[in-house]
Amino acid sequence: MTQGSSHRVVVIVDENSNPFELSCAIEVFGLRRKAELGRELYDFALCSPQPRTLMRDGFFTLTGVAGLEAADTADTLIVPNRPDTDVPRRPAVLDAVRRAHARGARLVGFCSGAFTMAEAGVLDGRRATAHWQWADTFRARFPAVRLEPDVLFVDDGDILTAAGSAAALDLGLHLVRRDHGVEAAVSVSRRLVFAVHRDGGQRQFVEHPIPSLTSSADPSLGPLLDWARGRLGTPLTVAGLAARAAVSPATLHRRFRAQLGTTPLAWLTAERVALACRLMERGDPAVESVARASGLGTAANLRAQLRRRTGLTPSAYRERFAPGA
Repeated sequence: MTQGSSHRVVVIVDENSNPFELSCAIEVFGLRRKAELGRELYDFALCSPQPRTLMRDGFFTLTGVAGLEAADTADTLIVPNRPDTDVPRRPAVLDAVRRAHARGARLVGFCSGAFTMAEAGVLDGRRATAHWQWADTFRARFPAVRLEPDVLFVDDGDILTAAGSAAALDLGLHLVRRDHGVEAAVSVSRRLVFAVHRDGGQRQFVEHPIPSLTSSADPSLGPLLDWARGRLGTPLTVAGLAARAAVSPATLHRRFRAQLGTTPLAWLTAERVALACRLMERGDPAVESVARASGLGTAANLRAQLRRRTGLTPSAYRERFAPGA
């Protein structure tokens, strides 16, 4: 799959599509990045099966975008996400999704976008997610799909689905990280003022807002996260984090679940892998030194964790994202 500005992302906007997810796609894939990154990440376009597209609940009408034939030029195709999940999708849209899948394009569905892909028949036997409120309906209509209703997003290789509106940003940043590395994803997330490392396996909803990368609004967990991020290369443990927060490990676990939708160990490992990626992107030559500096300990653990989260070995990651790659 081609990368960089030659990688074309096309969004199909159909009648009654959600404006929020459309805006997420534009923010992540469509905005110019040369001033901040020195290069453009994607070639981006919107298309629609009709000249005038009425958006969700008639909020506004979209005009001036390409025709549906633009979908046939996409390396990544983002399918329509409509809240009226019981209304059949247009045959022309479903055909465009099938053609894209057949020629090897990457398919992305935000929120109810999984319904579009399932109706097109490309999700049978595949993993996917959808908004939790539609989980039962989705299972009843598409029993051949392996639905995972309690996660933010699912990366099943060439087909990716996000659970809800805000999860569209999580999945979008995941794709930037997968395509261009952690540094690029951090830059995009900083522009969005959005946390860059919410793993897809986290729960769809949490009891409290997610603290930002630098926020200290939450007096119990926010400062602890900032403190730990500055010490990832040291032997941090869940027990050590709990002691720093002056709570028991069980209480810390409950707070992580409630506020971040993940566990302390999973959060710590994800932060360490992200640091290891940044070090490799900056040209650190030795796997062993990267493993030590990021707190992952051994080269074997770095390889295992990196492959699990990115699908790449350290050498392959460097080939794709290190300076001069």
